[in-house]
Amino acid sequence: MEESSVPSPEQKVAASASGPNRQCTETFGEDDGDRNLSGSEQTLDPALLEIKRKWELEQKELKKKISLEDDRNVEKMISNPDADTFYIGGMDISFVKGDDVNACAALVVCSFPDLEVVYEDYQMIQLTQPYIPGFLAFRETDFMIQLYNNVKENNTQYTPQVIMVDGNGILHPRGVGSACHLGVLLDVPCLGVAKNLFHIENDIDRNEEHMEQIASLKQSGDTFPLVGSSSGITYGKALKSCEKATKPVYVSPGHKISIDSATELVHRCSKYRVPEPIRQADLNSREYLRVNFKDGS
Repeated sequence: MEESSVPSPEQKVAASASGPNRQCTETFGEDDGDRNLSGSEQTLDPALLEIKRKWELEQKELKKKISLEDDRNVEKMISNPDADTFYIGGMDISFVKGDDVNACAALVVCSFPDLEVVYEDYQMIQLTQPYIPGFLAFRETDFMIQLYNNVKENNTQYTPQVIMVDGNGILHPRGVGSACHLGVLLDVPCLGVAKNLFHIENDIDRNEEHMEQIASLKQSGDTFPLVGSSSGITYGKALKSCEKATKPVYVSPGHKISIDSATELVHRCSKYRVPEPIRQADLNSREYLRVNFKDGS
């Protein structure tokens, strides 16, 4: 099992950042921590505040590099998926229940459009960066990059042309969610799929109008745009991903993919509410934890 390196001085402040964590739940489909945080600030001690300021600057630089235009492979997957075999990766991190440090990072690659699992990688990790709402990517992205590099170096034929992340892309207070962060650093098309709506203060909210829009989703593939009430920004779409889904998923582009194409790919990959690459990564990483993490060993 691979573990993270010795904590840096910045990482040692993690113990004081005891905000919501992404704990493993017994019921598949429950949202975790940063996936549904509010826009309000939590009280930070000086060390965490300094880290937050540093990360805000990094997010601003990443945002400048985000492209919401379709990559060539994305165009091919949308326009003529049967012309070739494509690969879509699903990434997720599952935590040991009651533990916000020990976790399993997972990458599952599915062929597209037939959605057969062709590659899997599960790694036990330790997340020692502090938890600060709105900056989850700084805890998790390095491990996701390692998983991507593993498949690229050792099983090149299954390197995903698109990555789906359990989280958000531009649906984020500063427009740089985990899918943006990962996509820009890898320079790979990336999108976020969230099970709950990410509240953005004074802009995106689960209000009465939003609930009425959800009720209007009748058939698989039905959508409505997620438009900020004050900013006017379209952050993504709510999607009824399959006929049996009673709740939508929230799709937002991360990098090198448009809102429409991101939503279309999620729909085409959804046998159930959650698209298959992410669903398999979630379920299998939880099982990996059950088998491989016992009594803290």
